[in-house]
Amino acid sequence: MADEPILSDGTNEAGEGRFRRRAFQLIFLADTPAGRNVDLLLLIAILVSVAAVVLSSMTSVNARFGVNLYRLEWLFTAFFTIEYGIRVWCVRRPRKYIFSFFGVVDLMSVLPAYLELITVGSSQLLIIRLLRILRLFRVLKLSRYVGAANSLMQAMRHSGRRIMIFLYVMLTLVTIFGAVMYMVEGPENGFTSIPKGIYWAVVTLTTVGFGDITPQTNLGRFIASLAMIMGYAIIAVPTGIFAAGLRDVLVRRQSEIRCPECAVAGHEEDAEYCKRCGSPLQLREERDAVT
Repeated sequence: MADEPILSDGTNEAGEGRFRRRAFQLIFLADTPAGRNVDLLLLIAILVSVAAVVLSSMTSVNARFGVNLYRLEWLFTAFFTIEYGIRVWCVRRPRKYIFSFFGVVDLMSVLPAYLELITVGSSQLLIIRLLRILRLFRVLKLSRYVGAANSLMQAMRHSGRRIMIFLYVMLTLVTIFGAVMYMVEGPENGFTSIPKGIYWAVVTLTTVGFGDITPQTNLGRFIASLAMIMGYAIIAVPTGIFAAGLRDVLVRRQSEIRCPECAVAGHEEDAEYCKRCGSPLQLREERDAVT
C-alpha cells in the first residue's frame, strides 16, 4: 500500500512559504529525525486515544474516571483536528489528499467526536483511529512487507469471480435451509418466519451455532445435522479458492524477477542472488515498487 503518492515529494512543491514547506516535511516525510519523531508522537497519541475510548466503554472505569476520559477524548480530538487541518493546508493538491485512503481515515479519526454533539454514542466510532497505525509501515521502514500485502490483494482480485459464485451458492443454501426449517419446525419451535430460519441456517452452516434457535422435531434435527456436516465441508472452499489465486500471483511475480546479467527468471520473491550465475538481483524494495 503506497503512502500518499499524490503528495509533493520535496520542499518546493509543498507550498510557497518556508513554514508551509517545513510543515510538509515534518508531517509527511519520515526520512528525517524530526519527521520520524513527529510520526512516532502521532502513533503514541493514537494508541492512547484508542485506549481512552476502550476504557470509557467499561462501566466501572467510566464511573470513576468518566469526566477525565471525556476531557482526554476532546483533547485528542482537538489535537488530531489541528493535525488534519495542517495536512490539508501544506499539501500540493488538498482535494486529492482529502479523498485518498489516508485522507478519509484522518478525517474519520475526528469526525465521530463532533457527531457525538448531535447523536449520542457516536464517539465510540473513534476506535477507527486505530487505522492510522497503518502509517507504521512508513515510519518503521517496513516497505518490504508492502509487496506481500500487494500479493494478497492481487490474489483477492484474481479470485473475485469464484468467490462471488461461492457466496451465491451459500446464499441459495441458507435460503433453502431456512425455508425448509420454517415449514418443518414452525413458529411453536422458534422458527417464526423464513428470515429467522435463514438466520439459523447461517449460524449453523458457519459452524457457529448460537443455540438460541434449535430444532425440536426428529426431521428438523436430521436437517440440522446435514447443514452442520455441509458447513464443515464448505469451510475449505473459499480457502482453496484464495490459495489457488495466491499461488498464481506468486508464480507470476517470480516470473517477473529476472537476473540483470543472464536474464534467467523464476527466482523466489526473497532471493537476492541469481540461482544460475550468482549475480545480485534487483533490490527487494525496488521490485516491490515496480510490481
